[in-house]
Amino acid sequence: MKTIETIYIGGLRTKALHVRSGNILITDAPVENQGKGEYFSPTDLVATALGSCILTTVGIVAGRENFNIDDTTLDITKIMADNPRRIGEIIIEMNFPRNDYTDLQKKLIEITARGCPVARSLHPDVKQTIIFNY
Repeated sequence: MKTIETIYIGGLRTKALHVRSGNILITDAPVENQGKGEYFSPTDLVATALGSCILTTVGIVAGRENFNIDDTTLDITKIMADNPRRIGEIIIEMNFPRNDYTDLQKKLIEITARGCPVARSLHPDVKQTIIFNY
């Protein structure tokens, strides 16, 4: 069964339907690439996917190991490169609540964050910088 249906709706925008849930996502080209920048761009979604994947997989490990990452936030910066136009770097700053994480918990968080499925799926030329603020 297909996962997503996407249609080009004109004006450098697409509309994607998540088949199972019925949720809809619209993308727009960024202003610097002839778009209006009113929605996430496709490359914004790549950076968002990396951040969401990191939080999800760290959340799985935290649940399994009996510690809490609730209210952890991410500040994500996507840096574009040229020749060819592509994502050059994604910087993710992880801001954890004050939970007095142990050294073992921090190690599990950092290994898990760097090894999430999206991180492993990105081309090696895309620099991934993760900053951990405990």
